[in-house]
Amino acid sequence: MTEWAWLLPALPAVAAALGLVGWRLVPGGPAVVAIVGSAGALVVAVALVVAVEGDPARVHESARAWTPIGGIGLNVGTRVDGLAAVVAVMVCVVALLVQVYSTAYMAGDPRYSTYAAEISLFTSAMLLVVVASDLFELLIGWEVMGLCSYLLVGHYWQTEGARAAAVKAFVTTRIGDTGFLFGIFVLGVGAGSFDVSAVTAGAGSMPHTTVVAGALLLLCGVVGKSAQFPLHVWLPDAMAGPTPVSALIHAATMVAAGIYVVARLYPVFLAAPVALTVLGIIACITMLGAALAAFAEDDLKRVLAWSTVSQLAYMAAGLAVGGWTASVWHLLTHAAFKALLFLAAGSVLRTVGTNLMSEMGGLWRRMPLTFGTALVGAGALAGIPPFAGAFSKDGILAAAREHGGGLGTSVYVVGLVTVFVTAAYVTRLVLRTFLGSYRGHARLHEAPLVMTGPLVLLAGFAVLLGAPVLPSSYGVRSWFGVPAGSEPLHVGIGGVLLTSAVALLAVGLLAWQHRRQPATDPIDALGRAALPLRRAFWVDEAYSAVLIRPVHALAAAVVEIDRRGLDATVVGTGRTASLAGGGLRLLQNGNVQAYLSALVIGVLIVVISVSVAVAA
Repeated sequence: MTEWAWLLPALPAVAAALGLVGWRLVPGGPAVVAIVGSAGALVVAVALVVAVEGDPARVHESARAWTPIGGIGLNVGTRVDGLAAVVAVMVCVVALLVQVYSTAYMAGDPRYSTYAAEISLFTSAMLLVVVASDLFELLIGWEVMGLCSYLLVGHYWQTEGARAAAVKAFVTTRIGDTGFLFGIFVLGVGAGSFDVSAVTAGAGSMPHTTVVAGALLLLCGVVGKSAQFPLHVWLPDAMAGPTPVSALIHAATMVAAGIYVVARLYPVFLAAPVALTVLGIIACITMLGAALAAFAEDDLKRVLAWSTVSQLAYMAAGLAVGGWTASVWHLLTHAAFKALLFLAAGSVLRTVGTNLMSEMGGLWRRMPLTFGTALVGAGALAGIPPFAGAFSKDGILAAAREHGGGLGTSVYVVGLVTVFVTAAYVTRLVLRTFLGSYRGHARLHEAPLVMTGPLVLLAGFAVLLGAPVLPSSYGVRSWFGVPAGSEPLHVGIGGVLLTSAVALLAVGLLAWQHRRQPATDPIDALGRAALPLRRAFWVDEAYSAVLIRPVHALAAAVVEIDRRGLDATVVGTGRTASLAGGGLRLLQNGNVQAYLSALVIGVLIVVISVSVAVAA
């Protein structure tokens, strides 16, 4: 079955093409095309899981030589093992549920066919990244995702915010992708091949400088795509796109791609420990900073966006300290509960007509199914058993504890503090959105079944993926095919109790404060200390002051120089030539008498000049 892995990216790609140009010929229109494409890819992904289940560590590769680049062969094909098969299922499940959900959420949108086709292309690009056998093949999927994110974030292009957010996402991720491209060149030349298996197998034998440079350059792209500091600023603004798009980007594509690439090329990073140290430092800054920013947000979708930035940092931190299995596990559990939370947010926004939690409250009475499923997602995000996040997150913290040293200790301490802050902003989200009194004016009602159905399914995944027996009885570590050198997976009762206690402490404090002052936003208790959180530590302002405004000033100066200097010179030369031509045109008027008069005058001038000269 693994030889049919090429169908994974192919089926959604065909659906995208049909959705753009041929959906009128298909009964049911663009929705049917998009859903069938995603469902077909899911069937193939499940078949791949079954095919590799017996020996998930084995790599099933099918590649053909395409063309040489600089004397190095470029292959096109697929590479499937346990990791690729499971992540492919994750991508297909979320993509399918998003397509189904969108049929109601995007109903009446005049550009729905384009939207559905772009979702299909987005899915195809991520699946190409998952099963690519060659780094340049992976790069194609990587860049197509960037294009799709630009198109989907800017779906409501008639609004200035959507246009600005789309450009910001595109430019910011392109900055990181430049380094990613050069990293591919460095590793491919160092290994003598761009084949993923050849690069990972040869990482240990490459010159140390080569593998370190390649790993650090790859991290540039990972930091950009997975929205890690300092290239994290695009993701909260990307909430200007439709909510189902946010669910797909945050749960299964784009941001997940960066973490997946590190996991896929993990032997390269193990051979360059300095790159893992850099990744760990970036992750520590990002996970706590983003969590604090989430605590101060009033926009429901932006709270979840900052949450994604923070949770991706958990995964990056786990990879940095050798917790490969725990990070991949958290990637899967995060896909379930984050897609759930975003789709639940979509149901809320569709009903109340605003993103602001200050205009919500009391929704649980009129939207009980949305509230119940969102509560499951909130519990998983906060890290409270028996939900998914509690166990996968504890696996990362356990790996940090086992790793020890300065990096391991930093990840563990910052991770625990972030558990507290995460539970605090999750509790605030639930209190401000669903409990208390309704502060808006919309007529409340539950979302339709086509929207609540995916919520129920995702809530089930958020529980099942967090089953405490999963690591031991199902053999997660061996099933994924863990690279040598990573830390064993430990999910002990002591660690789970500690993280749960920290999370419940935050929940209890926020609940107590809400009981005392139900009409007050918990962030107000911080007073002036909340300002840095509300402004996300002024990173956007710093970029504006250091980069954006100087570039605008330079561009304005160049325009002025061009207008007053170059353009003025060209225009002046043209005017001079025009005036000279006009003068000559007066002389060349075709009047013979004028010509003779000019000749006589000329002769007289010459004679007079000669006479004056002789007399002198």
